[in-house]
Amino acid sequence: MKLRVDLLPQGQYPDVVLVVDALRATTTAVAYLERGAQALLLTSTPEVALGLRGTRDDLILAGERGGLPIPGFDFGNSPAEAGAQNFTGKTVVMNTTNGTGAAHIAAQSGKHVLLAALTNAHAAARRARALATEAIAIVCAGTDGRVGLEDVYTAGVLAEYLLAMGDFTLDDGARIALTVRRGGNPAEALIGSDHGVHLSSLGLGEDVQLAAGLSTSAVVPTLERGEDTPEGTLRFLAG
Repeated sequence: MKLRVDLLPQGQYPDVVLVVDALRATTTAVAYLERGAQALLLTSTPEVALGLRGTRDDLILAGERGGLPIPGFDFGNSPAEAGAQNFTGKTVVMNTTNGTGAAHIAAQSGKHVLLAALTNAHAAARRARALATEAIAIVCAGTDGRVGLEDVYTAGVLAEYLLAMGDFTLDDGARIALTVRRGGNPAEALIGSDHGVHLSSLGLGEDVQLAAGLSTSAVVPTLERGEDTPEGTLRFLAG
């Protein structure tokens, strides 16, 4: 079995893909499903999300640009905010600066696409291993086209869990992620990352702290393909 880590999205994923945007899209996605959302629709652009408003009564729009909520959306991209709400019976439409785009790249070729964060790392690794037949790719979303420490660290945690489940042939990306993981703890990696510092400067330090929680959730957002999915969206359900 091959284990690949892309420090930024590259594409061409033949089997299982774990998409990581620890600060904050994949962490927030887990929170929405934990709080009762029946599905997540990850859109290719904010315009696609806004275009869905009014088409169904159960839709809630959530997303950010530069860390701040998108005008016209109901919520931002905050796990703290999501964790304080009840989304039972709702479908959350998400668009974020980095994470949703990485998911769309993964879905172009990946047979199975899962959203992973530190908060669901153990459950996500177990599900990926159960689904994989030839390879697992961990895809770091990064920030504005630059490698993010928080995502590479999370990839290292996922790789560590996967290696505990069996033998893998590692690429250099996986070796880098494992080295980063072994060099510190989750709080240090996330709080000390460039994006962590930026979010804290916006008053979103609670989100960073929540995102550093290791394996606090068993929810794994899992891509479900179907003809009823609106154009420009990916539907994820709790797995």
